Amino acid sequence: MRLRVFHARNATLALTAVREALGEEAVVLGTRRVAGGVEVTAALDLAEPELIEPEPEPPPSELARHNLGAALAGAFPGPDLAAALAARIAFEPLPQDRPLLLVGPPGAGKTLTCAKLAARAKMTGHTPIVVTADGARAGAVEQLAAFTRLLRVTLAVAAVPEALAKALQAREPGQLALVDGFGCDPFDEAQAERLYRLIRAADAAPILVLPAGLDAEESAEIARAFHQLGARHLLPTRLDMARRLGGVLSAACVGLTLTEAGIGPQVAHGLQPLSPAWLAARLSGGPDRENPA
Repeated sequence: MRLRVFHARNATLALTAVREALGEEAVVLGTRRVAGGVEVTAALDLAEPELIEPEPEPPPSELARHNLGAALAGAFPGPDLAAALAARIAFEPLPQDRPLLLVGPPGAGKTLTCAKLAARAKMTGHTPIVVTADGARAGAVEQLAAFTRLLRVTLAVAAVPEALAKALQAREPGQLALVDGFGCDPFDEAQAERLYRLIRAADAAPILVLPAGLDAEESAEIARAFHQLGARHLLPTRLDMARRLGGVLSAACVGLTLTEAGIGPQVAHGLQPLSPAWLAARLSGGPDRENPA
């Protein structure tokens, strides 16, 4: 900026001197009376105007529509979504060395999942042990019994820890044992204690069955509560219906391993083993969501 002071007998003469010296672009900064006339301070900005370009908006993330929540907003960076998923979440088959106790909130799909696992074992020539620990819900035993009758598999009812432990004593080495747990509110101390005693009595691997489509933070809180009760594996259901899977990712990120997913009501073919590539394709909404490459 060029700054000058001009003196003249009056303001008119001073302003004329400013324009002659600095041009029409000059800016008068101040005028004051002095001995003999007036004093005018003027300035001329010689610098080029600074142009501030607006920052380009980042392209929308592939996961933006899945409502991940603030905690996971940047958890899966980079263009390779499958690699980002594999870096952040564990993927493994269901445990084989212990009975599987399906746990989760009411209505999550535990009974149907139990029937699907039993049907798959039976179709491969292996007869599983199937037990229901849900003796309180109306129709729970009858629902699972309808499936086991079709599969020609005996169903045991064991709603208390001692009965469950006794029912599983018939398990042969390597034989699949499936326990359909009761719908548990993990934030209720009495229900959580009851479930914990069932897990201990069965020496089971608790598998959290949780429906997709739930709020991300809600799913994470539920998953964290079941994780504290011993669950280490997550089997999400309703992936055929849910369009936003932020709840599934949030639940897995509390420390659970993704195993399989329920992808439909069919008992014989309603489970999908999960992998980073399959889940990435499903999250991206590709044309072949059921069988991504």
